[in-house]
Amino acid sequence: MYNPQLNQHGELTHLLTTEGLPAPILRQILDRARNYANAAERDEKKHTTLAGKSVFNLFFENSTRTRTTFEIAAKRLSADVISLNIGASSTAKGETLLDTIHNLEAMGADMFVVRHAESGAPFLIARHVQPNVHVVNAGDGRHAHPTQALLDMYTIRHYKGEFNNLRVAIVGDILHSRVARSQIHALTTLGCPEVRVIAPKTLLPTGVEQLGVHVFHDMEAGLKDVDVVIMLRLQNERMSGALLPSAAEYFKSYGLSPDKLAHAKPDAIVMHPGPMNRGIEIDSTVADGSQSVILPQVTFGIAVRMAVMAILAENKQ
Repeated sequence: MYNPQLNQHGELTHLLTTEGLPAPILRQILDRARNYANAAERDEKKHTTLAGKSVFNLFFENSTRTRTTFEIAAKRLSADVISLNIGASSTAKGETLLDTIHNLEAMGADMFVVRHAESGAPFLIARHVQPNVHVVNAGDGRHAHPTQALLDMYTIRHYKGEFNNLRVAIVGDILHSRVARSQIHALTTLGCPEVRVIAPKTLLPTGVEQLGVHVFHDMEAGLKDVDVVIMLRLQNERMSGALLPSAAEYFKSYGLSPDKLAHAKPDAIVMHPGPMNRGIEIDSTVADGSQSVILPQVTFGIAVRMAVMAILAENKQ
């Protein structure tokens, strides 16, 4: 089946979604990221893989953490990095998205890192760029956030080893989360035998079971004997209508507190893609506790994004 992310040799040329990506490609990214992470630990942070290449960060939505880690990753690979203030750019003056892309291509762009509120925008760009120009999806609408999912997979593998004996719970606002969708696709592709989603019915997409997950509405039951707990941010900016009674009620039922975490395995790790809403999704005692790997996730994100950009640059469309 045709995959717009792969060339005719099955090599990665764009990273748009984890859905449909073969397990060997996912493992290639994770293995390459491990090399970069190990080099960083030896204080070998600078590489020349993207020397002479221009990487354009096009963030049509705000995201300090994601934009910054992409910027650091590209600079560590020796790329020229241009981060555009889209709110003050030509798109705000009526120029189309593709007009903007073609103008930037004329300036010598080699890679676009795109975050957009509209689902599918990075796919549209990938279909219209010149050969050997690469596109990385840094989050599109409610659809996908593949590099976040990949850094989460890296984190899980770092602490827990391989995926084939793990039980993973994803908790919270599944309905609005592009991260959750990308995580589920990656986990199942990498062989995780049980992925659970825990949320109130109002924050679950219709037919979520078709993704191969087990659905729970009760935290204690859903967290029983899990190895990994991934908390999600409540995305109030994407909500319309009264999906929740109140923040306090949400925390009472679905916030991760020490007593709820006690139902997971004693060595379970706690993750969160950030930014966290303390006291709503997660108790500070847990967020700052010994089982939390939330800050290492951010560190690993640099190595994973380096790996993605390096692999893309090596492959021709």
